[in-house]
Amino acid sequence: MRPDRIVLRLGELTLKGRNRHRFEKQVMEQVKRVLRPFPSIAYRKEFGRIVLLTGGQDVEALMDPLRKVFGITSLSPVFASALEQEAIERTALQVMQALPAPPRTFKVNVRRANKRFPLDSQEMNRRIGGHVLRAFADLKVDVREPEVELKIELREEEALIYCSRVEGAGGFPVGSNGKAMLMLSGGIDSPVAGYLAMRQGLRLEAVHFHSYPFTSERSQQKVKDLTEKLSAYSGPIKLHMVPFTEVQTKIHQAYHKNLLITLLRRAMMRIAAKLAASSEAGAIVTGESLGQVASQTLGSMNAIGQVVQLPLIRPLVCMDKQSIIDIAESIDTYALSILPYEDCCTLFLPPSPSTNPNVNVIESIEQSMPWLEAELDEAVRRTETVWIGDDRNKTNDPFASLF
Repeated sequence: MRPDRIVLRLGELTLKGRNRHRFEKQVMEQVKRVLRPFPSIAYRKEFGRIVLLTGGQDVEALMDPLRKVFGITSLSPVFASALEQEAIERTALQVMQALPAPPRTFKVNVRRANKRFPLDSQEMNRRIGGHVLRAFADLKVDVREPEVELKIELREEEALIYCSRVEGAGGFPVGSNGKAMLMLSGGIDSPVAGYLAMRQGLRLEAVHFHSYPFTSERSQQKVKDLTEKLSAYSGPIKLHMVPFTEVQTKIHQAYHKNLLITLLRRAMMRIAAKLAASSEAGAIVTGESLGQVASQTLGSMNAIGQVVQLPLIRPLVCMDKQSIIDIAESIDTYALSILPYEDCCTLFLPPSPSTNPNVNVIESIEQSMPWLEAELDEAVRRTETVWIGDDRNKTNDPFASLF
């Protein structure tokens, strides 16, 4: 016996008042995107949930991509039954018999959404429970902490019967809270920052700075692979590959003391802001975590962030490293992030980078570089932009129809 429905619960989206329909539409679009390989699926929208009719498809094959759709708080494979007492009892028993191992305790939880059904919830609990108990010699009822909770929803046209509730990705659907530019390195932190930003409803474009030939093509591929991992949660992501070699070399030639990292980071931030403006992104997302390295002290982040007017979103700013690693492992980016390919941030490091840079001194140094703005514009002009994800060869925006 195989489940013939999957119930997707949308959680906090139902609290959004007049915006609820827009959020539900965006979740539905993402559900249809990840289930594109399964054309036989049918969809039914209900208040605060989506019911999928599996069309005979393997439920586990459907559950895996659905777990990555932001906006879905939980999922349940369910069995449908006719709204008749005997049919419900028969299906409920089959659901219990299909469990991987017989439970020792259980409880029945009937929700009677269809008030026309002749028996109330308490009476249904007793009847279904008694029917199941007669079929299992060692099974007992435990209403407080049962091993299995047999849930039955009496809907308008059918009964839905299930035992499992799988946690979903949660959060808000992609793009429901705007668009931002993610500064994506090849490290552990920035992909996690991108994941958390997407979970809050931000649609992302990513910008990566490379210093070829000082850094290899393998390091660029690593970033594309990380973007591919993130695209599993959001759909296609536009990745901007910025050639940073000339900017980095000229700044190093002009100044190579303890403020070098701050100068380079400010240059990167300016370029990210230019790309954000051309893409109509409303914020910049970074993987900074307070105190982790010299450029991520409070003084350094302040000095670097002052060069842009866009909001800077730092999802990891108060997280410890192990918590970040745990998320990286759960979204399958950690193994890629620790591959030992160099990136531009490891070049030209001063022996003792400043942890509390003086903004006035930095601005004075930048004023001695009259060519800087032109070099930043040239880096933007030479930036290669590619789509990463299941529609990576698109020249137009694959999300345009959603907004």
